[in-house]
Amino acid sequence: MGLSSHQSARMGNDEWLTPPEIVASLDVFDLDPCSPVIRPWHTARHHLTVDDDGLSAEWDGRVWLNPPFGREAVKWLRKLVQHGNGIALIPARTETAMFYECVWGAADAVLFMKGRPHFHYVDGRRAPANSGAPICLIAYGVANVSALQRSGLGIVLPVLRNTA
Repeated sequence: MGLSSHQSARMGNDEWLTPPEIVASLDVFDLDPCSPVIRPWHTARHHLTVDDDGLSAEWDGRVWLNPPFGREAVKWLRKLVQHGNGIALIPARTETAMFYECVWGAADAVLFMKGRPHFHYVDGRRAPANSGAPICLIAYGVANVSALQRSGLGIVLPVLRNTA
């Protein structure tokens, strides 16, 4: 399974790419640490693949993060929380431990996407079935909140921090 992959038994594949129009609507990213080795379009100025071990590598600049869906996603989100500058695409499973740890109280905003996107195969073809789950984008850093607001991809809600 590649680092940019999404696991979905319903879709019958284990590697999925973000639709290019989603990334394009969010301005230019400096780094994609979960990029496939072969990609039909760029998601950032610099790409790290499974060969580069993007989770262990140093991250610099504004990050686009489309982590593998499933149990490994929390490791990637923890790193983005520490980095503090980027946008992550994850399932909108707001009740999960990962959401409570890495989104509620850690992020700056959440965008709940309109509809369910159709991801793409690594050759660029659009999958016939949608993601099968609601998707959200998580902003870390004020500039990334602004990018979500300008994107028109859905409803943006600020994340309130518990200061008690």
